[in-house]
Amino acid sequence: MGVEAGSDTAVQDQESNPAAAAAAGVVVPVEKVIESDMAKTPISLSEPAPSWFTPKRLLVIFCVINMVNYVDRGAIASNGVNGSARVCTESGVCSHGSGIQGDFDLSNFKDGVISSAFMVGLLVASPIFASLAKSINPFRLIGVGLSVWTFAAAGCGISIDFWSITICRMLVGVGEASFISLAAPFIDDNAPVTQRTAWLGIFYMCIPTGIAIGYVYGGWVGNGFGWRYAFFGEAILMLPFAILGFVMKPLQMKGFSPAGSKKSLTTPETNVIEVEVITTDKDVPVLDRSSNKPSRSGLSRFWQDMKALLLEKIYVVNVLGYIAYNFVIGAYSYWGPKAGYSIYHMSNADLLFGGITIVGGIVGTLAGGIILDRMNSTIPNAFKLLSTATFLGAIFCFSAFCFKNLYAFIVLFLIGEILVFATQGPVNFVCLHTVKPSLRPLSMAMSTVSIHVFGDVPSSPLVGVIQDNINNWRTTALILTSILFLAAGIWFIGIFLHSVDRYDEDNEPPNATTERSNTTPLLEDKTTETTAVSA
Repeated sequence: MGVEAGSDTAVQDQESNPAAAAAAGVVVPVEKVIESDMAKTPISLSEPAPSWFTPKRLLVIFCVINMVNYVDRGAIASNGVNGSARVCTESGVCSHGSGIQGDFDLSNFKDGVISSAFMVGLLVASPIFASLAKSINPFRLIGVGLSVWTFAAAGCGISIDFWSITICRMLVGVGEASFISLAAPFIDDNAPVTQRTAWLGIFYMCIPTGIAIGYVYGGWVGNGFGWRYAFFGEAILMLPFAILGFVMKPLQMKGFSPAGSKKSLTTPETNVIEVEVITTDKDVPVLDRSSNKPSRSGLSRFWQDMKALLLEKIYVVNVLGYIAYNFVIGAYSYWGPKAGYSIYHMSNADLLFGGITIVGGIVGTLAGGIILDRMNSTIPNAFKLLSTATFLGAIFCFSAFCFKNLYAFIVLFLIGEILVFATQGPVNFVCLHTVKPSLRPLSMAMSTVSIHVFGDVPSSPLVGVIQDNINNWRTTALILTSILFLAAGIWFIGIFLHSVDRYDEDNEPPNATTERSNTTPLLEDKTTETTAVSA
């Protein structure tokens, strides 16, 4: 009994002085060390205070940024900014043309290249930004990207020829890449559980709304002041949000360690605390040096993540359907005003197509998100909604171009647009929920890259080539619309594939960003690491 009492007293003395205990060769449980240090210096291991940017405020800010992105897409497609080509008579007398196409004397093919040039920057930058989000504050990345976007938009306004404006459009894609890969995961993380798809629907509603506003904005500014001023206006609109990305205190993204915090986990096997990350800067995590595990290079990790994405059959099928869908929607958004002007002799094609797109986009996107939430947001239900809405939308859009009457076209095409845009919430819900949380930025980045590289990037120039050869916008539009049936068929296959919702799956294995070190070697080493925990 006396020996036990003496040993208890010794242990208590050693717990009160961890450095002496380590020198004496006595292993003290790390819980006791931390409790002792916290008793002397009250240090909280809790996460930082929540940001002023509550989920609803964050949704509003992201929606506005997304809308400005797509205002740019609509503006460059509008007749006021894009203009018309020079027309030459048989006698050799040529008109000057108007807008970008007239000033730079572009063929329909080159004009289509300008609309797709942003994809080069988006393709290169999206995976980079998605990978950097694992080690750098995502909001700072968004700030960098939007700054590039702002300067590139202004550069479009001062461009002097085809190549200069093409390079600026590529840089616009670089700026957009930081935003599109990170915004949707943040929204899905912070949305109410029963309204996730509705919130995503609200966010993606800004795509057709922004394009529609861009048509009207481009037509008004381009015709009234000149096409260059439309780009200057966009740059001014985006500048405050670029600055905001550098100064705002962010919310935390699911699947990543909070910036500026020390995470401690208790393992069920040992019931001891494991130190994961020690940070010295609020934006960039510093790895715990006590880990003896070699870090994987950034490139190696990227290919590991890409392999994980490609092995997800549901994800691949979803993106394939999305590619076919975006092939049509991208060409609609760019060539729609010109096709409408040619087929139905619309004097106000920008305004009319803008109105159809904004009504169809708002009603359809919101309805798609709400319906999926009411159906119960599951991956099979999402595919059911995707295939059904796209198939019916294809029927209405195809029928619209078969009518020569303008009012019949407007009614049928509006219904078709509502049905087609109902896919926006469900398709991105599938992208986010078929992969584990730490892969969601990359999944969104690669989805966006894929739908542009194989979708609207080739579709705009190809439609231009078809029109140059056929010289009949009605036939060209019918050929384009038929591809929506292919998208519906691909998504129909997804209904029958086995699917697993990975939203709550274990987030991140030990890796270069989140290194774990067991407490035993930490205590067997020198006491500096233990002191670092309390410091």
